Amino acid sequence: MLCVSMAACTQLPGNPPPAAAPAPVAPAAPIVYPPSATATLSIDSAQSLIAITVRRGGLLARLGHDHLVASRHVTGTVSPTQNRADFQFRLDQLTVDEAELRIAAGLEKQPSADAIDGTRNNMLTRVLDAERYPLVTVHAERGAAGQPLQVAIMLHGVTRIMAIPAAIRETAGVMTVTGSVNLKQSDFGITPFSVMAGALAVQDQLELRFTLVAR
Repeated sequence: MLCVSMAACTQLPGNPPPAAAPAPVAPAAPIVYPPSATATLSIDSAQSLIAITVRRGGLLARLGHDHLVASRHVTGTVSPTQNRADFQFRLDQLTVDEAELRIAAGLEKQPSADAIDGTRNNMLTRVLDAERYPLVTVHAERGAAGQPLQVAIMLHGVTRIMAIPAAIRETAGVMTVTGSVNLKQSDFGITPFSVMAGALAVQDQLELRFTLVAR
């Protein structure tokens, strides 16, 4: 017997009932991060500091001073979900030998104002060429907990990548990163300052410590 319709055929003896249509699948709920985790944080310049201790060297080192160079004008952003940060500071905004920072670094008595001015001028013009290379830029990425930051530093037109141990604290939407690292000026194509054929000079190695606050 011929069926006049599919509906009629499904009702004949011996024909299996039609399969039920699959139930619609509800779309997966999107992952919702807390606002503090998804927001891009901004570096708080007023609470952040990069401090660099510059040591004297040479046969006549006793005639010179160790110096403390600092930036209080760090700007940039931190992305917690991407585990990365990008920030920068200007060389012409660096300070030299702030009294409280020298004390914190354990340096000896404060140099005179004239000595500080001379040091800053030599640093910006004869060493760093700050007019040609005004910015220091930094890109940092965080891996597994407890691992060093992977950091790319561009200074004097040269980029170097290094692993830098750091302590990271996150509280109430505020991230604080602290740490220290030794750098060599020559790694960035910089010739350390010297006079008298090197009898009085600045050591190649610099001691850098940092506190960065983002909110």
